[in-house]
Amino acid sequence: MKSKRSKATDISQKVKLAVWERDGHRCVFCGNTYAMPSCHIIPRNRGGLGVEQNIITLCWQCHERMDHSTDRERYLKWARAYINGKYGDIDESELIYKK
Repeated sequence: MKSKRSKATDISQKVKLAVWERDGHRCVFCGNTYAMPSCHIIPRNRGGLGVEQNIITLCWQCHERMDHSTDRERYLKWARAYINGKYGDIDESELIYKK
């Protein structure tokens, strides 16, 4: 059985579909159409919720770079700017799981 935190940080099919549409069916960084709406801006291990305002569509190469490269901060800056352009300034504390 999944914990409440695990359920809250999972990305539902509904959210995936909404993000896929919002992001134009492609990686928001490089434009690759072989992409998935599966990248948390605030990572799951930090309690990042599986909500539209915290998820972006990335190809596997850009997702890997965002999660595991020395360019992580630059990619996060781009991701935040992209999301803020879609939703306005977001209070990131609202995107983190709270007990």
